[in-house]
Amino acid sequence: MSEVKLFTPFTAGAIALSNRVVMAPLTRNRARPEDDAPHDLTVEYYEQRAGAGLIITEASQISPQGKGYAWTPGIYSDAQVAGWKKVTDAVHAKGGKIVIQLWHVGRISHPVLQPDGVDPVAPSAIAAASKTFDGTQFVDTPTPRALEASEIPGIVEDYRKAAENAKKAGFDGIEVHAANGYLIDQFLRDGSNKRDDTYGGPIENRARFLKEVMDAVVGVWGGDRVGVRLSPFSGANDSADSDPQATFSHAIRLLNGYRLAYLHLVEGQTGGSRDIPEGGDLSALYGLFDGAHMGNNGYDRATAIDAVASGRLDLVAFGRPFISNPDLVDRLQKDAPLNELDTDTLYGGGAHGYTDYPSLAESAEAAE
Repeated sequence: MSEVKLFTPFTAGAIALSNRVVMAPLTRNRARPEDDAPHDLTVEYYEQRAGAGLIITEASQISPQGKGYAWTPGIYSDAQVAGWKKVTDAVHAKGGKIVIQLWHVGRISHPVLQPDGVDPVAPSAIAAASKTFDGTQFVDTPTPRALEASEIPGIVEDYRKAAENAKKAGFDGIEVHAANGYLIDQFLRDGSNKRDDTYGGPIENRARFLKEVMDAVVGVWGGDRVGVRLSPFSGANDSADSDPQATFSHAIRLLNGYRLAYLHLVEGQTGGSRDIPEGGDLSALYGLFDGAHMGNNGYDRATAIDAVASGRLDLVAFGRPFISNPDLVDRLQKDAPLNELDTDTLYGGGAHGYTDYPSLAESAEAAE
């Protein structure tokens, strides 16, 4: 029987992977509340999932301003770097590879989560019809403050520092979160970017912030250890654009110049329908990118095997299946049943629903 390509090694840029199954970035809201640092439970969680060809960590804010939800980790302080170093050491000891997703939420935040209770920032002062979690309840995201052009270089510098900190923490690379209606995506889309300066108007201007961020982080890592996540057709966090095919075609052509490790696309609605709107063409977007193609959204064993075998994708990212199945790659290889996901324990809390899902071996042992 021929080898299933999904489970064969692959090299994404300079990152050598043992298989093509990727753990997608998954917000779990379990960072240490006092300093947003990873802790021992975080180490155990990622160590359990080191069988993935590549782990992409949960989105991690590049600065206090970049935070949008309670108890999400950062990568801007010494305590956070130290916490992540324990994670990367544990994953590497198990033979895994791990990159950190760099995040600034922009308008998807709330003053209670911001330093000194100030308003969140965005390209333009346009509120998103969205909600965030403030530590006690879900609250509406308010109207943000439009960034002054003079402030933008400081945010770019925060990305650069976060990339440096990711190196100190022992990661194998970074992923720039430019998807799902967060700050970079807000700049890219004409529904959230109404600026009339060099960061607004035509797509060449709206993509300027993405380009400056990429210049900064690639300057730290080199392109072959950097990936980017985009969600061209997703309406997550009230994302809207008048011509997403044209917008993201331009963005991908821009990214091509950095010789990146991979391009990570959310196919359809984030965590929802895979349908593409009229005028949208995912295959054309993938076709514009010269590097490795990573797809995400609703894949199962059969569709993932087919996507890689056909050559449509090089890598497949799984989200929720990795939450309830720490040994997901082993289960997929053996075509074994998957643990049921407990949706009540996705966000916040402790070990329950986080590190207590059994592996196949543990389930078999318990059944004896």
